[in-house]
Amino acid sequence: MQRLYEQVDRVAGAHTAVLITGENGTGKELVARTLHQLGTRPAAPFVPVNCGAVSATVLEAELFGSERPGAGSARRSGATEDAAGGTLFLDEVGEMPLPLQGKLLQMLAGGPSRGEASSVSPGLDVRVIAATHRDLDAARAAGQFRDDLLYRLAAFPLRVPPLRERPGDIELLARYLVEELNSRERGHKLLSRRSLDALRAHLWPGNIRELRIAVHRAYILADRQIEVTALNLASRGRRTARSGTLSFGVGTPLADAQREILLATLDHFGGDKRRTARVLGISLKTLYNRLGLYGDTVHVRRRSAA
Repeated sequence: MQRLYEQVDRVAGAHTAVLITGENGTGKELVARTLHQLGTRPAAPFVPVNCGAVSATVLEAELFGSERPGAGSARRSGATEDAAGGTLFLDEVGEMPLPLQGKLLQMLAGGPSRGEASSVSPGLDVRVIAATHRDLDAARAAGQFRDDLLYRLAAFPLRVPPLRERPGDIELLARYLVEELNSRERGHKLLSRRSLDALRAHLWPGNIRELRIAVHRAYILADRQIEVTALNLASRGRRTARSGTLSFGVGTPLADAQREILLATLDHFGGDKRRTARVLGISLKTLYNRLGLYGDTVHVRRRSAA
């Protein structure tokens, strides 16, 4: 983490593209916001776009704008224009469809090339920071991500280590989260020693996001002393067996189980949304709506376009 802090400090003031990699829940967006705040224009817009949470059509309009319906209606601007002078943060950029990758590349190159028509405004002054949990080198080798776009986005790569690689941070983060909750709720609760032992022993597949949820739940249930047990931690998450099955602890909320089933099925089919929707017996629109609700918790490996 100290190495990451040093790298962030060095690249923050440079107007260059940054690619942040790391597992879900490690805080990639926090790193991106820190880069923006430490940069030369912290008061300028910071515009985040989640490339994996919406359909390709919606994502294109979100990024590059669209014409409003009705005669004489003004054009709706996109995130690339809204971020002018500031930072455009492309979260889960590995989920961006290939046609949009080409359009993004045009923008990064300064506009359309060879006279091709495009709604992308040339010469936009935007710093692009992208993040992904995917191995983009593998995606590039599989023909799912453009070589030229990867080279531009990864001008300065940063890797955020998972929580299991920095166990010494777990207690510090847990205490910070409790202090944050005490400040917000005007409470005076403390983590028990047994809770700290349980937190350190857990592998945290959901990283800091999972830690935050675990501490918050225990905080709500506590009167004065916050108790987090290994049994409670183990029963919350899903466990995927080699056979492709899921197991849940008794008492897992129905909404959590539905979410994990949907994401595991999507992952199983390599990100193929149409096939996932068909197998689960839901419409494609319902699938997109659910993914939109899950937001940046979506973590799938797309092998083919939906």
